[in-house]
Amino acid sequence: MDKKTSQCGCNANPEQIDESRRRLLASSGVSLAAATAAVTTGMTGAAGAATDEAEALYADPEIGGLPEVDMEIEPGRTALVIVDPQVDFLSEKGVSWGVVGESVTEQQTVDNIEKLFAAAKSVDMPVFISPHYYYPQDHKWKFEGTLEKTMHSIKMFDRESALNVDNFDGSGADWMPQYKQYINDGKTVICSPHKIYGPAQNDLNLQMRKQGIDKVILGGMSANLCVQAHLYEMLELGYEVAVVRDATAGAKVPEGDGYLAALINYRMVANGVWWTDDAVTRIQKSA
Repeated sequence: MDKKTSQCGCNANPEQIDESRRRLLASSGVSLAAATAAVTTGMTGAAGAATDEAEALYADPEIGGLPEVDMEIEPGRTALVIVDPQVDFLSEKGVSWGVVGESVTEQQTVDNIEKLFAAAKSVDMPVFISPHYYYPQDHKWKFEGTLEKTMHSIKMFDRESALNVDNFDGSGADWMPQYKQYINDGKTVICSPHKIYGPAQNDLNLQMRKQGIDKVILGGMSANLCVQAHLYEMLELGYEVAVVRDATAGAKVPEGDGYLAALINYRMVANGVWWTDDAVTRIQKSA
């Protein structure tokens, strides 16, 4: 299935991504000299389709070495799960845009997630959101991993309290504006927040099991962190999971390309690795 060709709507350009990446890496203690090597290589313009170089880099092998498997959508048993569809990950205004913006733009992630929302809602497929929030008490942790430290230092997903939504609207922790019509429709299940990467500490599994779900179409942010951790946890819990490969994206930093790292692992462990257009067609035909 070919990649979609519509615009992602994130209004980014290489200069914005460069500037944002430098601010983020500087605030996280990474040298700007080291960051230079990772800055916007191959960008061709604002929010367009993937570059030829990107498509080649992430192409599936012509001849695979692993068995082919796939997942069938079954109404009543299948749900769409979107991880972290939030401003701090997916908007040029978000605090992480400096490291994820290039990948979000290449994969057209913003539009692709919306396509999944619209398709699921059109056939009344259950939709679950696994969000990421940090409250003041989370900034008092005694130890952190590398990216935990980064997220805390740049105040990613910060909320004032678990008991109110003061200053939430339009913040980095808020949903992307174009997704609100789907998430705030009174039907979508918004789970309690996960705190690091996976859903082990939130109620996603409980909420899905209570609705008889055992198959998942998975997308959201970011590819090698929260999405991959959700994939692994759900597989361990006995779900079938198909990941939508262009409805996610990853950080590009001197240490490596998070999207490529995730894609390799998706191919090895998921029950399906789909393009968005393929996923939408499957969802629509499942009605």
